[in-house]
Amino acid sequence: MLSERRLEVLRAIVQDYVGTEEPVGSKALTERHSLGVSPATVRNDMAVLEDEGYIHQPHTSAGRVPTDKGYRLFVDKLAGVKPLSTAERRAIQNFLDSAVDLDDVVGRTVRLLAQLTRQVAVVQYPSLTRSTVRHVELLALAPARIMLVLITDTGRVEQRLVDCPAPVGETVLADLRARLNSRVVGRRFSDVPPLVQDLPEGFEKDDRPAVSIVLATLLETLVEETEERIMLGGTANLTRFNHDFPLTIRPVLEALEEQMVLLKLLGEAKDSGMTVRIGHENFHEGLNSTSVVAVGYGSGDEAVAKLGVVGPTRMDYPGTMGAVRAVARYVGQILAES
Repeated sequence: MLSERRLEVLRAIVQDYVGTEEPVGSKALTERHSLGVSPATVRNDMAVLEDEGYIHQPHTSAGRVPTDKGYRLFVDKLAGVKPLSTAERRAIQNFLDSAVDLDDVVGRTVRLLAQLTRQVAVVQYPSLTRSTVRHVELLALAPARIMLVLITDTGRVEQRLVDCPAPVGETVLADLRARLNSRVVGRRFSDVPPLVQDLPEGFEKDDRPAVSIVLATLLETLVEETEERIMLGGTANLTRFNHDFPLTIRPVLEALEEQMVLLKLLGEAKDSGMTVRIGHENFHEGLNSTSVVAVGYGSGDEAVAKLGVVGPTRMDYPGTMGAVRAVARYVGQILAES
């Protein structure tokens, strides 16, 4: 365990390196920070921090920079995240409150996160598997063709075309719509299949094939694996950090193009707390020079999806964590009110 004084020296090194982009020396530390000790003591503390792998010397200059291990300890020992100003919070709320639907909420959230943090923003759409049914609509497009519309509690709308084996009368369609909604509204998606399996039996024999195919389409929609959708924004922000990526920025950009990589980066939505993965803690080799800050959001106590940012390890962690948490809270409020 590091002493509190050496932790203070590490904090000062991280803060200065993030702010100046230059390796930090003992003289600069004693001039900029009230460490209460002599430059010689600071040099000794820096030597210990280097021996233990928290900082390293990038080249022959006297300065030191934090390692992944140093950033990890800095984040773990944070007393708290940097709060947003009243003006920033009001701007977030006003911007998100103007959204007209879920796609607009997600799009605005991505732009907002990218602007606030000056990093790459990643937002996962609310997952169907963690949603509840708000309404099922059935619309006749032709005598034997139906539009099935599934609306979730998070405002997500899924539409499917259903081609029936025979024409379906409006009376049958209205009856099916009413019975479906009476059984599934307010229910978790995982609870729906057993609730509707006997529905065809309540209809005339000639109508049962059409009812069965509508139900099959509904159940396919509930379990569809392609439901996990991601929106990405602010990739151009990475060009400001070219010198933070040892060789080239290309592996980072290639990794960010892969949907499954982004989903794994954010992690399971059920883990709704703040997660920070630094450098080599990221499973994808192309992202070993980046850090990921992510948190769950939802319309209540339970997270339905995650959002976060990706940037270089030389990141303003307190400020980034504060921005990500604040945006997630406002998105959750909007979903709860929608």
